[in-house]
Amino acid sequence: MGSIPKDIGKLKNLIELNLSSNQLAGPIPSEIGDMPKIAKIDLHANRLDGAIPPELGKLGSLLELQLSNNHLTGTIPASNDSNMESTNSNDQIGLCQLSQLTDIDLSYNFLVGDIPTCLKQIQRSSLVGNCFENNDTSNRPLQQCEINQDTGKDNHTDEDEQKGLPEPLWLLILEVIAAVSFLCLLTLCTITGLRRCRARSSGSGNSAPWTRAVSWKENTVISIDDDLLVNVPKISRQELAEACEDFSNIIGSSHETVVYKGTLKDGREIAVVSLSVSVHYWNDYVELYFQKEVIEMARLSHENVAKLVGYCKESEPFSRMLVFQYPPNGTLYEHLHDGEGWQLSWPRRMKLVLAIARALRYLHTELQPPFAVAALTSSSIYLTEDYSPKIIDFERWRYLVSKPGLGSVNGGSVNSITDSRHKRFMDVQANTFAFGVILLELISGRASVSKDTGDLVDWAMKHLEHPEEFSKLVDERLQRQSVNQESLGIVCNAVNLCIDPEPSRRPSMTMIAAILEEGIEATAATLMRDSSLAWAEAELAIS
Repeated sequence: MGSIPKDIGKLKNLIELNLSSNQLAGPIPSEIGDMPKIAKIDLHANRLDGAIPPELGKLGSLLELQLSNNHLTGTIPASNDSNMESTNSNDQIGLCQLSQLTDIDLSYNFLVGDIPTCLKQIQRSSLVGNCFENNDTSNRPLQQCEINQDTGKDNHTDEDEQKGLPEPLWLLILEVIAAVSFLCLLTLCTITGLRRCRARSSGSGNSAPWTRAVSWKENTVISIDDDLLVNVPKISRQELAEACEDFSNIIGSSHETVVYKGTLKDGREIAVVSLSVSVHYWNDYVELYFQKEVIEMARLSHENVAKLVGYCKESEPFSRMLVFQYPPNGTLYEHLHDGEGWQLSWPRRMKLVLAIARALRYLHTELQPPFAVAALTSSSIYLTEDYSPKIIDFERWRYLVSKPGLGSVNGGSVNSITDSRHKRFMDVQANTFAFGVILLELISGRASVSKDTGDLVDWAMKHLEHPEEFSKLVDERLQRQSVNQESLGIVCNAVNLCIDPEPSRRPSMTMIAAILEEGIEATAATLMRDSSLAWAEAELAIS
């Protein structure tokens, strides 16, 4: 309850702000833009209103912004240079200035106007359930947008008076507008009520599998062909419930998904990713995109990419799930940052480097079209009992919810529901950067973002620029072990290539993998040879 205080801007060292689901009301204070170190802001599921403050554009370290399920209005502030008297270019702030932002969710508000181009290029973004103009994503029903606009008309009375109209005339015009709006709304409600009555009286009693969301595409017929998934195993919800102990064994969750761990009757350990979405928001476009994603996952076949075991699709209760093989040894993140890390020796870490690089080379270049991991982090890399890595793309479900209206319509038919080449290329480049961060985690033992040290890349840059300081990056837990300096230099040089600030200059994973394979494997061969010679010399000396 209550509102967000303006004093929140005094928290200069705050890294993460999570005030979600607290019934907070009122506007977001502009002082929220005075927290230079903030990396994540989560205000979703409140009753916040007013405009999005453009001062958010001053948060240069912001990686994630969650403002969904509020009552925010106005346009998205790409920059605040409009409707301002100042002409100073330094005043032009807005969300387009957030160069580090990788995740933004503004869904289910009452935002209007056009969507800034910069937001469409962010790796993960969700803008559904608003009142945008000329928007391909699913807006709110027009009636909801009009009602919200009507309730906000009183905020503009002062502006109307400045136009010089005499007060009696102005009042008359306002009364006429209000009367016309009321009559239009009454007519619309009457027509809607009559249609529902007719539908009920003529209904056959059969219910559709899901309720389609209302949009401008309502009259477009989308053909859902279940034969597209004929080659992918379909698993019943009942079987998954038994495997996952009645869906009580939760190992992860987000706003969009819940992940369960289970064991099938044949003994296979599985991870079940269930989409947390109401049937009310599910439509034919999302269903078709769901099928596309299942097919995308099913074509992956690599020893270091988790295999898709099957999928679940049922109407009662509404269920959409993906089932993956589950490596039982935890995530790379857990081994590096939650445990003591002693199991991950330097040679074992170098094996992980090569295996992950080969998996990404397969996804980016050996597959056509290429496959980009939605959120590549050390938490999305699971380890088998022998510490072999398996990449699992759980976050792809989040991308599905964020893009429910993909596809263009021409003459009443769907032309395409696939990602654009440019978007796919940008995702591949984002994976390359993420791989560089994972390399830093492996050699340093530090998390990508920490309350103590801040951003890992920022911390490492001062050492990566000077080869003689590469050793300062090494995990302190490995200092007693023999860390090979040649392989360390090779990995650090690969990191520099991967985290180049200009995405177009980042090499392909084919080149990165080749550099790592040639350098690390050659170093390992030299160590094996030197070790063998040392043993031979020792035996000769003894004899």
